Amino acid sequence: MVLAIIVFFIFSNIIAIADTLGYSDSIVPIVIICTVPFIILNLFPTFSHIKEKRLQNIKRGISLLTEFLITVILDAGVLLYLLLCGNYDQNTILLNSIGAIIAGNVIFWNGILRVYLSANQLGIRWRVLGLLCGMIPVAHLVALSIIIHIAGKEYKDESARFYLNRDRQDEQVCKTRYPILMVHGIFFRDFRYFNYWGRVPEDLIKNGATIYYGNQQSAESVYDSGKALAQRIKQIVEETGCGKVNIIAHSKGGLDSRSAISIWGAAPYVASLTTINTPHRGCQFADYILKKAPEKVLKAVAAQYNGALRKLGDKDPDFVSGVRDLTYEACMAFNEKCPNSPGVYYQSVGSKSEHATGGRFPLNLSYNFVRHFDGANDGLVSVTSMEWGDNFTTIFPKKKRGITHGDMIDLNRENIDGFDVRETYVNIVKQLKERGL
Repeated sequence: MVLAIIVFFIFSNIIAIADTLGYSDSIVPIVIICTVPFIILNLFPTFSHIKEKRLQNIKRGISLLTEFLITVILDAGVLLYLLLCGNYDQNTILLNSIGAIIAGNVIFWNGILRVYLSANQLGIRWRVLGLLCGMIPVAHLVALSIIIHIAGKEYKDESARFYLNRDRQDEQVCKTRYPILMVHGIFFRDFRYFNYWGRVPEDLIKNGATIYYGNQQSAESVYDSGKALAQRIKQIVEETGCGKVNIIAHSKGGLDSRSAISIWGAAPYVASLTTINTPHRGCQFADYILKKAPEKVLKAVAAQYNGALRKLGDKDPDFVSGVRDLTYEACMAFNEKCPNSPGVYYQSVGSKSEHATGGRFPLNLSYNFVRHFDGANDGLVSVTSMEWGDNFTTIFPKKKRGITHGDMIDLNRENIDGFDVRETYVNIVKQLKERGL
């Protein structure tokens, strides 16, 4: 970085430097000579041992933006010196300023484009704020400093993750005896280009896991979803000869999986079921909404959702049945009819959000409502409703952020201080392997 700053500073102020040293008549060849290292250091401002291109671009973008900030400060000092010193004419000052502006723009845009295109943790908010503050003096430097900080933290976190996976690659800690079947929750499907589970499956695969997906409809009754899942499980077993599967299911997917195991005969083909933030005892706020909502309004909302879900691939979506099966009353009845199967290992994982602002839309709107009816929750499901099986692990908030319903499936692809969602799942699968499953 020091070398780059020196080169960028010289290139930005080459007119003034040449004039000071008495080489004004040779400015053209000097500029040509200095352009070569300037271009090289713009293309390769720093080197990373990590071969992942995205991380390389983040690191190079951060270096360029940091060097830009330092160079701007040095350029301002040079300009002030030229103005206060009476030995330089106006043409020298003007040409040097133009050169500094051109060089600064090259460095800045090279860096900001790399960061904007590669740093996922900036999100939409800081990308927009960065653009809005770009024309406001002082504010643009503050925004740029924050962008550098966010991108730098992402590079640090993702680099640590890269080395962690690389160093334990030979251990194959997630290479379980039976493959993993990941089952999504309500109002989502298993899309190829937007994985319901975010970055989790990729890390599991890197650590040896074999992954399959439930592929059930996004909105359907627990009974019907269970039937579809049972068929999917049998299909996987028949096609691969794996014998059984380990199910990891989120939200309503946990109820769907229990239905498949105990009602639809999939028990012989299931080694374990791990439910993530599943409302095993329902959501009392759902009872309240369904009872209070006028029938006409409920039908209108259902029609809108069902129409949208058909476009996403559902053949026969049933919004009302899907939501009704998540009520307290429905889940109590379901638990009576659907006991655990003796040959299957059941465990559950849950999380807790601390306050409404800890989650993103729409969980920030529902948190207080759910708390009123159900107590401590993740924005949708109460902690007491999540517990099921032989073992229950609760992920409590770190600091004031909390861990929401969406955070548990990496919905926003967000790196949260004190919580690594990918490592959480690696540990879940690692423990299944240690159990011989």
